[in-house]
Amino acid sequence: MPIVRISELPEGTRDKRLAPYSGMTDGQLKRGEGFRRDNPNGMFIGESQRVIERALDAGVRPLSLFVEETWQAHDAAIVDRISREWPDAMIFLATTQEFHDLTGYQVTRGSLACFERPLLPTLDEVLCNAKRVAVLEDVTNYANVGAIFRSAAALGIDAVLVTPSCHDPLYRRAARVSMGAVFQVTWTRIGSTREWAGEGVPELRRRGFTTVAMALREDSIALDGPEIATADKLAIVLGTEGDGLFQSTIDSCDHTVMIPMAHNVDSLNVAAASAIAFWEIRTR
Repeated sequence: MPIVRISELPEGTRDKRLAPYSGMTDGQLKRGEGFRRDNPNGMFIGESQRVIERALDAGVRPLSLFVEETWQAHDAAIVDRISREWPDAMIFLATTQEFHDLTGYQVTRGSLACFERPLLPTLDEVLCNAKRVAVLEDVTNYANVGAIFRSAAALGIDAVLVTPSCHDPLYRRAARVSMGAVFQVTWTRIGSTREWAGEGVPELRRRGFTTVAMALREDSIALDGPEIATADKLAIVLGTEGDGLFQSTIDSCDHTVMIPMAHNVDSLNVAAASAIAFWEIRTR
């Protein structure tokens, strides 16, 4: 597909194909509002060269690419790749002002892509060969979701499970903060209600996982304790930044663990805690 300048479109910035970049929220993109006939699975926006490249590497289908002209040379490889591998995808080029006016925000490194949202794999598909799994419960900060995925990819976590009320890893900011790691670590949803553990923990246990809740409790064991080190298959549950894990989750898990800390510090940001935990539980 040849590159099309926004100024050359008959309807300019009002062209419907540009709507994913302008007026649609992440939720509307996920639902595919106005585009469900062609994209029943919904859409998402990838921001920055690294995120776009990793989505393409994972086989995710791009619907269009939106490039700021000052970054055209920098993103030439992406343009060429999409043109070659996905010839039906539109490639739009805009001036800096057009780009900013259309998106309404400052974009990192000048390119966005609209992708078809892939179908999530089943729990069996995600866990069939996994040894180390992270479960994100109720994490509702996009930056933390992205940072956890980046740590998971770097530190050898085999899969990530997100509970029903956890923010979507494919939302633009989460994917950007992850540096595209959301396309490198297999993930899916677990549970059907916010308090997911009564349904989800037995599913993990049935597949041979020892379940570990990260929580501050008097009976918490050390993260480097023998109960953790000797577990063949381990699922560690990380909670929301404010309230931590549901009591029902803590009660359902096999063990409760904590990170020993000095100076009476009682907790860490969930993204920081996840990196420490992932390093400690990595397969050796």
